[in-house]
Amino acid sequence: MDAHNPGPLARDVLDRPDIRAALIEHDFAAAFALIKKWGGLSQNKIASACQLTPGKVSTIIGGTHRVTSFDVICRIADGLHIPGHMLGLAARPWEAQQPPSSPEPPTPSRPDEVPWRPDTTVELATDLTRSELVMDRRTMTRALTGMAATGTALLDPLEGWLQPPASPARARHGGRLGAQDVAELEQTAQELKHWSRRYGGGLRRKAVLGQLNDVAEALDEHQTSAVETGLYRVMAQLAGTAASTAWDMGLHGRAQDYYRLALRAAHAGGDRVHGANILAGMARQMLYNGHPDDALQLVQFAQEGARDVVGPRVQAMLHTREAWAYAALGRVAGFERATARAREALENAGGGTDPEPYWIAYFDHSELSGVTGSGFLNLARQAPERYAGRAADEFRTALAVSGPEVGPRGYALDVINLAECLFLLGDTTSAADQTARAIEVARQTRSGRVREQLTQLYPYTVGHDTSRPLREARNNIRDLLST
Repeated sequence: MDAHNPGPLARDVLDRPDIRAALIEHDFAAAFALIKKWGGLSQNKIASACQLTPGKVSTIIGGTHRVTSFDVICRIADGLHIPGHMLGLAARPWEAQQPPSSPEPPTPSRPDEVPWRPDTTVELATDLTRSELVMDRRTMTRALTGMAATGTALLDPLEGWLQPPASPARARHGGRLGAQDVAELEQTAQELKHWSRRYGGGLRRKAVLGQLNDVAEALDEHQTSAVETGLYRVMAQLAGTAASTAWDMGLHGRAQDYYRLALRAAHAGGDRVHGANILAGMARQMLYNGHPDDALQLVQFAQEGARDVVGPRVQAMLHTREAWAYAALGRVAGFERATARAREALENAGGGTDPEPYWIAYFDHSELSGVTGSGFLNLARQAPERYAGRAADEFRTALAVSGPEVGPRGYALDVINLAECLFLLGDTTSAADQTARAIEVARQTRSGRVREQLTQLYPYTVGHDTSRPLREARNNIRDLLST
């Protein structure tokens, strides 16, 4: 379809408040039923226009099938000529009126095309955020729940990270932002990141997505080179925070979508250091999900793409991710070698003349101990008598320096890990005490990641009915996870 072909629905049908409300809420059962009634389209005509089967349309109208696929929503928009904004999408290609003498627009690039195009990154940001901003929380959780990609499906689309970005392929319109606007947006991005890191969960998720959508709209206009670079860097920060909040809500597939967007934005903004940090975040997600091979390759991507620009503190953080992956793979020598490199790099931090990014300031000796403890804990699950004590010592060191007032999410995770070490050592009394401590801190955060980690302690509390502290720990874990 194009702008000269108005589509099967009259303008006044799409202007009806009931149809507009159904579309913006992605309630296609109501939307299709209303379109049948007021637009005069049969189920067969709706199916043909949207490239669906009549049976599928029937199940949608009957409420037994819910449309959540992004591709299907796009087909509905294009088939029925519904403007993108009515469905939370970017403007559809046919919405732009093209004069007869205009050249054909360039073929849109796919997100995984190499080299990466900055304008495609803007389109990705717009499409990701608009659809989420119009959903309520329950609808969003149902629509976005999905598994994270692994293996080739995860790694191949990231090859563009190692190549220079392509030039934008479309003309831009006038923009009015200046350096002060970018500075204010960056400050907001930092505050939202701090909130997410401190409390976790999705409480401020829509605030993050709203800011991300605004930055994408600003980048869709013409800006000076310096302003555009700054906006891409802000987009990378916001997308990284959006990924973290999605992960905390258990939306691993959507977290990965935002990690990819963050990496592309950092790439477009020339911020290779932040790009390496994003890849480290993706690696950590893979480690939590039990895919250490993928995590190790992500870290190696980060190191290869930013080797000559990262400072010692970022180097140390990357080495700890590398070490953690080696430990999860059972490669003890690799784990110890990478851990030694992390300690050496961290000793050199703070001595240079160039300050490192604000977001790496959290990585200190306490954080190093916590991540090293996680590596030893992976090894201890296979050989507790050899590694559980060393893991516990690392977690005690981390907890002695930090506190729940600094960041309850990270603190709770370290306490949970310490409790598991003590269970592995057979010290059930101390393990029960640490479990109670972990539950107390977990109540201070909305992080789904913390609650998910608590489930690892639950099996250790089963079958110890003679111990009242363990019975209480079991009941308290169950109560917390049910809220």
